[in-house]
Amino acid sequence: MSGATHPPLRILLAALGGEGGGVLMNWIVQAARDAGLVAQATSVPGVAQRTGSTSYYIEIAGKDAAGSVLSLVPMPGRVDVVVSSELVETARVMAAGFVSPKLTTLISSTARTYSTAEKIQLGDGRYSEDNVRRTAEALARDSYLLDLGQIANDSATFVSATMFGALAGSGVLPWDIAASRAVLGEGRSATASRAGFDAAAQTVQDLRAGPAPAPAPAAPALAFASCKPATSASSPDGRAPSSSND
Repeated sequence: MSGATHPPLRILLAALGGEGGGVLMNWIVQAARDAGLVAQATSVPGVAQRTGSTSYYIEIAGKDAAGSVLSLVPMPGRVDVVVSSELVETARVMAAGFVSPKLTTLISSTARTYSTAEKIQLGDGRYSEDNVRRTAEALARDSYLLDLGQIANDSATFVSATMFGALAGSGVLPWDIAASRAVLGEGRSATASRAGFDAAAQTVQDLRAGPAPAPAPAAPALAFASCKPATSASSPDGRAPSSSND
């Protein structure tokens, strides 16, 4: 980008066909422009739900970037935020070099939609989810892994809404969560979108805060024996017994 003082915020969205990735892209662009910022977005649609990746690239720059040329495609090692709707799509993005340990905030759903390569195996052809998780945590500067698909199902909405909520909750956008929520609109579908948005945003905020500190262990209850003074046995006549050496 030329002509601006600060580099733009570069966001890469990775999704599957039919998940509303284009809607998500438009929400982000609208929120950016409502905030008075300059935004540009491009997309590479997949052929179908599992025959090609669907990616959307957005650059958001400050007001001083008006008239500047923003990039149309993401560059490896130069993406600030990656948001992915599916775990193996996350692996695809990482393999392409778009996740940088010095730069990238990675927000990924842990949900799975099995690929054709996994399904055609005679045995268990599933990719290792644990490997993808460990790689995500190692490669990204910050990583937030959560089941955005399940949150969407619980809210009766699409994963695009939960992806947007997770992005807003991560704190990387140059506007507040309320401004993101405002672009979801009104109506029945918007109500469900807001529910999914809110749930995902809260989940990521909880992940950012980290696990709650464990409560301090309670002091052990000490059992004290009866502290009666010891008394020596006395002889029948009341005198102390004599030593056996006497």
